[in-house]
Amino acid sequence: MYQRVRGHRYSLDDVLTAWVAARRAPEARQLLDLGSGIGSVAIMLAWRLPTARVATIEAQEISFALQARNVARNGLEARFTRAFGDFREPTVRAQVGDGLDLVTGTPPYFPADSTLCSSDSQRAHARVELRGGVEAYLEAAAACVREGGAVVLCADAKKPARVTGALGRLGLAAEEELVVHPREGKPALFSVWTLVRGEASRPFVRTSFVARTEGGARSSAQHEIREFFGLPIGDGVEASPPIRARVARGANP
Repeated sequence: MYQRVRGHRYSLDDVLTAWVAARRAPEARQLLDLGSGIGSVAIMLAWRLPTARVATIEAQEISFALQARNVARNGLEARFTRAFGDFREPTVRAQVGDGLDLVTGTPPYFPADSTLCSSDSQRAHARVELRGGVEAYLEAAAACVREGGAVVLCADAKKPARVTGALGRLGLAAEEELVVHPREGKPALFSVWTLVRGEASRPFVRTSFVARTEGGARSSAQHEIREFFGLPIGDGVEASPPIRARVARGANP
């Protein structure tokens, strides 16, 4: 994955969203990742679901450009449909279609009036709700997913009502909330929600995931997920250091 040295970098929320989605919809043939950034979630899903066609929508020009490089580097151009623009716009969503089997998203979850914005546009939009938060993602997902299809996205673990409060009017039902703790004994950081268009076929469950032990090592659960995606699982220096793209001068690399 190409990513900027001092820009937004993919992280645990992307890996867990892709993991939950791949397990929930292993037979998905058409999927969409909203606000897809540099393509991390979409590419992990494409690797795990090798027959699926993948669509993405991204509004940040620098992320969209890096996404193109990442899709090409992984040899996925023939399977991807990429749309540039704000997914809240129906004309943008029309470029990727509807009736999809699976829709994913990793929204920012800091309201604009609750935190300082980075001067770097890519980092700011990835962290702060400058184009809407989880509610906007839910509305777009509901418009794109087919009846019985799955929606998997992450949200602030401290504010589950922002997800559950929007479901009824959008025709979505909750199946699971995976509550993610960054380290053993630490408060939850975010949740990954599994939703379905229509009625849920099973009782709602809430589960937990702990990323690191109290001592800071990756947990066995995290090792299993990294192995699921073919990622290095060691706690030391990775076998293959990430290739990091520097953008042109003057663009805050």
